[in-house]
Amino acid sequence: MSSSAVIQDFGCPECQEIVSDKKKKGPHVYLRKILHRHKTTIPNSVSSHEKSALETIRNWETIKGKRALLCGVTYDKQKYKLKGTNYDVTQMQEFLMTRFKFPSASIHILAEMDSHPHPTKTNIQEALRWLVKDNQHGDSLVFYFSGHGLRQPDFFDDENDGFDETICPLDFKTAGMIIDNEINDTIVRPLKKGVKLHAIIDACHSGTILDLSHVYSTKEHCWSDNKPPSGVYKGTNGGLAISISACEDNQLAADTSAFSESGKQMEGAMTHTFRKALSDNSKATYASVLSSMHDNILAVKKKKFSLSGLFHRERLQEPLLSSSEEFNLNEAFVL
Repeated sequence: MSSSAVIQDFGCPECQEIVSDKKKKGPHVYLRKILHRHKTTIPNSVSSHEKSALETIRNWETIKGKRALLCGVTYDKQKYKLKGTNYDVTQMQEFLMTRFKFPSASIHILAEMDSHPHPTKTNIQEALRWLVKDNQHGDSLVFYFSGHGLRQPDFFDDENDGFDETICPLDFKTAGMIIDNEINDTIVRPLKKGVKLHAIIDACHSGTILDLSHVYSTKEHCWSDNKPPSGVYKGTNGGLAISISACEDNQLAADTSAFSESGKQMEGAMTHTFRKALSDNSKATYASVLSSMHDNILAVKKKKFSLSGLFHRERLQEPLLSSSEEFNLNEAFVL
């Protein structure tokens, strides 16, 4: 590991602060980060609005067949605000309904919009439990997330690269991030035989955000082993989990207006290219989707659009595919 790699920003796993030192470099900075600890103050009371939102999620109907959870986090009024995530979520909702015939009642959204519960840590956790609740043979589940992603050191020998990947809820600075271990436990491990989960994650450092056992390399055209060094089992209960991420674990994703006809509408680059790849091909396979996303990203790079990005979502990278099992990429892409 290079010295530049070990001094990257990351979220302290206990206090959830973003630990950074741009001016100072060296092993002492890394040690300062590792030792950066204090207990997070947890509010003793929850507001009536928060209680109401949580109760709403708990009362969502568990519809058999197709269901989806879409999360868009804008981080409104914060310095790392994203401008395209609400658009991403509404476009993904329409896409699932028109392209894959998801019933509107089977799609639930967490977003910073008045008509939806906000994507706080507690709400996302509860919604993820809803997504896989009572899953049964024939179910097709979708988890979509558009927002920030970070990394933090892994102290349990679960990660080949030494880092846990995370997604950042709206209140991550006080409530904490949601790490890949928890996501795996919540929506991967419970999947029963005959159930398929697709996770579409438009965030930085999201390559192995579900901790799936196989990762596909578009450069080498083969599956690589991503099983944890510790040997702990992170597979399903017989089902299939597939994740399409915006970039590799050590890369940044893009929030851009490059694909907008007006040049003004911000959106996640990965979300746009994913929808376009499936919209342009009625008989798409996983291989063709990856290829199409790759081609669209290259086309934008060649046109040298200015990529407007905030915080960590500032570069176009290649999408990454991971799975709980090594399957044929030429299978039809069916949600």
